[in-house]
Amino acid sequence: SRLSLALLLLAPVAALAAQPFPLGSGDVLEVSVWGDETMARKVLVRPDGKISFPLLGDMQAAGRSVEDLRVEMESKIGEYIHGAPVTVMLLEARSARVSVVGKVQKPGVFPMDGPMSVLQALAMAGGMTPYASTDSVRVIRTDEAGAQRFIPFDYDLIAGGKGLEQNVLLQPGDVVLVP
Repeated sequence: SRLSLALLLLAPVAALAAQPFPLGSGDVLEVSVWGDETMARKVLVRPDGKISFPLLGDMQAAGRSVEDLRVEMESKIGEYIHGAPVTVMLLEARSARVSVVGKVQKPGVFPMDGPMSVLQALAMAGGMTPYASTDSVRVIRTDEAGAQRFIPFDYDLIAGGKGLEQNVLLQPGDVVLVP
């Protein structure tokens, strides 16, 4: 039923929704300093992983959470503007993306606006074609050292209400392969 499919899509998301993705190259942030309109601006996380901001110069942003970056910026700006709260908001998460390739309706690279499960990625790709090997879907994940591993995903088993643990949350850079 539609309700059970909705629960399948959302179950892993609820479990880990509190874990933010680290910032990455291409992300767009809005930074503002309370009480100083001239210090409000949009900043881009550059390919080198850094942002530039008045008074602070270049700061490492890639690999950090929005909150970690905000705390450091507030501390450093506090040296110039005492007690001024700093707000950092992620406007566009361009770095967090997953790819869905193979026998799906619309293969491509999709933005991760938040936690995303395998079923959600397949839905964004328009679902599988009639010729897809639905019991042999794989998630290809690359770790920080560059090693790749396969995570099996059996759509037929999940559609039958079993094997829900396979509907893992994807990580930025994952590739869902539908043979």
